[in-house]
Formats: sequence, structure tokens, C-alpha cells
Amino acid sequence: MARIAGVDIPKMKKIGTALTYIYGIGPSSARQILEEAGVSPEIKANVLTEDQIARIRDAIEAKHVVEGDLRKDVSMNIKRLMDLGSYRGLRHRKGLPARGQRTHTNARTRKGPRKGAVARKKEPKKK
Repeated sequence: MARIAGVDIPKMKKIGTALTYIYGIGPSSARQILEEAGVSPEIKANVLTEDQIARIRDAIEAKHVVEGDLRKDVSMNIKRLMDLGSYRGLRHRKGLPARGQRTHTNARTRKGPRKGAVARKKEPKKK
């Protein structure tokens, strides 16, 4: 199993698809990386030679921010918005959608499960 950028690449998938398992690499950037490295996207990951894996690693390190560094950059950008007190930062702080989506209905992913009306327990009648 090839290990690139700290991620175990699935060995039974084509390398063009397998690279997308790395955070920060999508289908188009995977194609671009493989083109730079001179590797066919149709080759299965378990067939790659050490030389091809090294060329892919070098291509990723040269031009792409991936995994831990990218996650750190994204979280620092969100933290900066929250510290500034911008509208987007306030939305992040409250856990609501930050890009203009409606929240009257929908937005359940950001808001969490519905709270619902809390039913009170009936008290027994006193005689």
C-alpha cells in the first residue's frame, strides 16, 4: 500500500481516483499531479513502482498544500474571521450557515437535530 502525504492510498483503485483520498486533492488536481509526474491515471495503485510514487510525492510537495497544513490554514482563516467579529465569523461562532443559505427551514446539518416543543407531564388531580 502506497503512502503519500501521510495517507495510505487504496491499492485496488486507479491512481487518478486514489489520490483524491488525500485531503486537498480533488479529481482535477489529481489529473494535474499525474500529468506533472508523467504517470498514467489508469494504472492501479498497487502496480506503481517506487520511482513513480516518488515522482507523485515530489509533484504534490512542489505545488500543493495538503492534509495537515491545509487543515491548519482553513481553521486559522475561520478563527481570524471569528476574532475580527465579521458577519461570517459570527455565523461560524453560532454554528449557522455562513454563505447566505436560508435557515427558517433546512440548515439541519449546521443547526443539528430539531429541538421540538417540550411536552410537560400532567399532574394528577387532587381530591
